[in-house]
Amino acid sequence: MKELVRYIVTPIVEFPDQVDIREVEGDKAAVIELRVAESDLGKVIGKQGRTAKAIRTLLSAASARAGKRYGLEIIEQ
Repeated sequence: MKELVRYIVTPIVEFPDQVDIREVEGDKAAVIELRVAESDLGKVIGKQGRTAKAIRTLLSAASARAGKRYGLEIIEQ
């Protein structure tokens, strides 16, 4: 799932080399932690959170196929 998030986020941001994605595993769920450059934070979140919501929707659809729940957390640095 990390690669899916990287595939989605990298073209959006201005500094793709500063994209940091970590996966925190749980029993039945996992959280994808996304860190980007401070100037790219608005691009990843989008107007009224639309971009972030779209990424979460794609992640949810992909996780249904994997049989495990994934969540996305965008972390400010």
